[in-house]
Amino acid sequence: MPEARITKRTVDSLRPKGADYYVFDTEIIGFGVRVRATGGMSYIVQYKAGPGRGAATRRVTLGAIGKMTPDDARKEASKILGLVAHGEDPAMNKRAAREAITIAELGDLFISDHAKAKRKASTSAYYKDIVDRLIRAQLGTMRAETVTRADLAKLHLKLKHTPYQANRVLAVISSMYAFGSRRGLVPDGNNPTRGIEKYREQGRERFLTANELDRLGAAIREAETVGVPWVIAPDKKTKHVPKKNQRAVISPHAAAALRLLILTGARLREILHLKWSEVDFERGLLLLADSKTGKKAIVLNAPALMVLAELPRLGTFVIAGDSAGAEDERPRSDLKRPWALVSRRADLDGVRIHDLRHTHASIGVGAGLGLPIIGKLLGHAQTSTTQRYAHLDADPVRRASETIGATLAAAMGDSKDRSEVARFRKHFLP
Repeated sequence: MPEARITKRTVDSLRPKGADYYVFDTEIIGFGVRVRATGGMSYIVQYKAGPGRGAATRRVTLGAIGKMTPDDARKEASKILGLVAHGEDPAMNKRAAREAITIAELGDLFISDHAKAKRKASTSAYYKDIVDRLIRAQLGTMRAETVTRADLAKLHLKLKHTPYQANRVLAVISSMYAFGSRRGLVPDGNNPTRGIEKYREQGRERFLTANELDRLGAAIREAETVGVPWVIAPDKKTKHVPKKNQRAVISPHAAAALRLLILTGARLREILHLKWSEVDFERGLLLLADSKTGKKAIVLNAPALMVLAELPRLGTFVIAGDSAGAEDERPRSDLKRPWALVSRRADLDGVRIHDLRHTHASIGVGAGLGLPIIGKLLGHAQTSTTQRYAHLDADPVRRASETIGATLAAAMGDSKDRSEVARFRKHFLP
């Protein structure tokens, strides 16, 4: 192989021949130029991967002629040969980097081999949505090994307006790296989510007042009978303009679902996926084979039993969907449209369908039933979950306050007739 000091003049003098050939530098052993038969030229560095004559010969391409100067190529070659001298194999390192798993590939394996196999279908679907919609779009093409804490902190900051979602993204990525570590897809201990401070999440418990419950009941009855006036939501675009006096009616099953949600405090999926075979009328129970917290029994009070008893049986599921009675029957997916109609008619702006469950709990706590009992009714796996309603359990605190207040008022000579206090409360409190 020809040798010459690799300079700009040397490079400019090179011409293609009938086959590829190399010109090596006379000063740095292994540094040279590869000239393709097609005319393309690039700087390369060649070395032996190990001691002895039998060691494999490796070549690393430094860059194309014209995109880097001979001096820059010479410096890069010196760095690589320095790594070789310390026992490294830069060519294989570069190849491994090309073959390293990307965030998108790690996410796909996490969903298929972990979430779908070991988590509930709803949890797996939730993880997949996070991976596809938020993680893949921002980090998908990055190699999992090269993602840094700064990369994830930037993504977390981008989602600051939805703090709950931002924190869930970090949680899913953390689980992805833990899975990848167990599979040997990323180095042990490589989890770039560590050290990123999560956003504070404000718990949201919205309880319907007696007046709101009255409006809700009236709206459901109107919606399932004569229908509620159809109006276009101001934030929605539609080509269809409602006709004069046009009304929207919800099905008996949708109305029953809304009533069961508030009467039982059950979760949405527990009602929508409920099968008739899981309803025990004799003992007044819903015997769920599966739920968010596993196998579960829900107590049916008299009004809830009445709702179920009057509901037509159209298929396997209590709340019949579009495929009711079909061979491949599926449960109803949601109650978005019925709830939107009813909540708008009842003037319950901002009230979520999950707030019906909170309202069920708040009534029980306010009646002095105690947090342990409420936790059992709602099927809470952790007592800490029920503690969110502790501030509603005010009866013991109120009695203590009344006793102290009466004693102090009497001592100060300011005692009043309790009937006057009752009239005051009735006049000023909602």
